[in-house]
Amino acid sequence: MDTTGIPHRPGRLPVIGDLLGSNPRTPLQDTLRVGQQVGPIFTRKIFGFEIVFAGGVDVVTQLNDETKFGKHVGLGIENLRAVAGDGLFTAHTHEPNWRLAHDILQPAFSADAMRRYHPVMLEVAHELTDAWDRASGPVDVAADMTRLTLETIGRAGFGYRFGSFERTEPHPFVTAMIRALRFAQLQNVKLPFVRRAFAGSPAQNQADIATMNNLVDEVIEARRREGGESRDLLGLMLTEGHPMTGERLDPVNIRNQAITFVVAGHETTSGALSFALYYLTRNPEVLAKARAEVDAVWGDREPGFGDVAKLRYVRRVLDEAMRLWPTAPGYSREAREDVLLGGKYRMRKGDWVIVPLPLVHRDPAVWGPDPEKFDPDRFEPAAVKKRPAQAYKPFGTGERACVGRQFALHEAVLALGMVLQRYDFEADPAYELKIAESLTLKPSGFTVRPRARARAKVQTS
Repeated sequence: MDTTGIPHRPGRLPVIGDLLGSNPRTPLQDTLRVGQQVGPIFTRKIFGFEIVFAGGVDVVTQLNDETKFGKHVGLGIENLRAVAGDGLFTAHTHEPNWRLAHDILQPAFSADAMRRYHPVMLEVAHELTDAWDRASGPVDVAADMTRLTLETIGRAGFGYRFGSFERTEPHPFVTAMIRALRFAQLQNVKLPFVRRAFAGSPAQNQADIATMNNLVDEVIEARRREGGESRDLLGLMLTEGHPMTGERLDPVNIRNQAITFVVAGHETTSGALSFALYYLTRNPEVLAKARAEVDAVWGDREPGFGDVAKLRYVRRVLDEAMRLWPTAPGYSREAREDVLLGGKYRMRKGDWVIVPLPLVHRDPAVWGPDPEKFDPDRFEPAAVKKRPAQAYKPFGTGERACVGRQFALHEAVLALGMVLQRYDFEADPAYELKIAESLTLKPSGFTVRPRARARAKVQTS
């Protein structure tokens, strides 16, 4: 793309570009600061590599037009293909397996499917509350929410128990996954010594990918031996063909899809829950309102499937947390034809732009003069109707938007409702929010001390 005339951060230097002041650990937060400084369309350049970013809602509305733009698989996502191959998240749209898997797996997220997943989600949420009941001190919120969401997708999607709440150390799959994601993310860093210091060695990365592949292969083989009927993700991939053609997924792609769902199906939701709990502890009036809704709708009883959607304010809390820190923090859009971006910047077919969602979700033209303020009332129905449809996109956009959105939202509202129902929270008032960046975003170092509420007498199962 011709970047002539597109704004960039002041102080760009010859050869190294915008390297000074950049932190390989916080590329998204660096981008957010630059965008807030220079405007809705801008570039960042490291050595000879220049990237165009778009963070204004008007420009993003243009980019989200599926007739003129589609998903671009590049940079970090392209690097993730070493981990997840042509899984739904990392596949190019033109690859046959993307459409095949998408159509085969859609029934896994129907209303009937969600009703089947609810008891599993409830079971794992009880394991979280059991662990917090036993806790004698503060708990690491992001770590425990990651245990919750990993265990949920493992059991609900694949019938596999990671034993997350029974372990003192993470499951080997998780350790391998974290390293592999970090390795992939840092492959675009242009300084080899920085890459080696933060990403680890290629040999370790290959060993980590092998660990992940071997576990998934064992789970798939065990399901094949057991046989029987199952309508979870793995069952659909093993037994169903395309609804129109009957074509089946090949064994390698089934593995790729399994890894994709385990990784993407827990990392994002755990972050959303962690940010929501952080903002609740910093906004007592919001916390009181959310808890009052849980008490009014659920009381002391265990929530049934239909009770989860009734927590409308709790859902707004999650939406607002994902507005400020969308845990899948961006996507790339590629031009299907020659276009004029923002009315002035020429893009040729194949050119691409990154959309950093924390910037879009803070556009003052849409979100007002105080976009950093946490306010769940932004998601009241009347307010939502007044906003441009493209102003809030935590699950991506178009045909490549997250297929598991309903799974994630049901799981998150259920879990947040259950901890609000059961606990008061004591948080360190001196803690300042620190964002840990990997494939997703999470708060780092955020802890709470959960204390059982006097009325929290919900029977566990």
